[in-house]
Amino acid sequence: MAAASRTSAAPSAPVPDRPTLPKLRDAVQECRACDLWAGATQAVFGEGPASARVVFVGEQPGDREDLQGAVFVGPAGHLLDRALADAGIAREQVYLTNAVKHFRYRQRGKRRIHQRPDAVQVSACRPWLAAELEVVRPRALVCMGAVAAQALLGSKVRVTRDRGQPLDSDLADDVSVTVHPSSILRAPDDAARRKAYDDFVADLARVARLK
Repeated sequence: MAAASRTSAAPSAPVPDRPTLPKLRDAVQECRACDLWAGATQAVFGEGPASARVVFVGEQPGDREDLQGAVFVGPAGHLLDRALADAGIAREQVYLTNAVKHFRYRQRGKRRIHQRPDAVQVSACRPWLAAELEVVRPRALVCMGAVAAQALLGSKVRVTRDRGQPLDSDLADDVSVTVHPSSILRAPDDAARRKAYDDFVADLARVARLK
């Protein structure tokens, strides 16, 4: 008889039947579908009204988000707030979430340095994102960055090539991709940062003009 396996497959995401945003927000704290829960302070779920016409999806929570339990409250979130305002979009009227709900990082002294989630982690978290979209049913969906874009639209999507234009998808009436706001913060100089920010606002403004 073959020896029993010393490892077992990770459990699936415990998405509740007939999900609502409050039910999902509670249930995600018990998710063990990948290994990221072990190093994170908490799962960070999306925020915004269930009636939101626009959903923005980023990559994963960062250090501030992990500690505070809220999406887009760190430096990238502050930049996103400013860009939304400049594009004519009220943050409180949209739904903001991430493709992955736990913070992946490596420890460097006392600092926790962001690490991009791998394909297994993104796949394990996909049921949560699918449930959010099922509840909210947005008119427009904006994927910010490659992880969010490829999690929802597949590996052939390229942010630099496809950004700012409607893409073929049944996830919403209008689906588009743009950069993640954190990429703007990493621009090499002030001129590049201003250009990246203006292009980002232009992508958001297109969504704001949708009827």
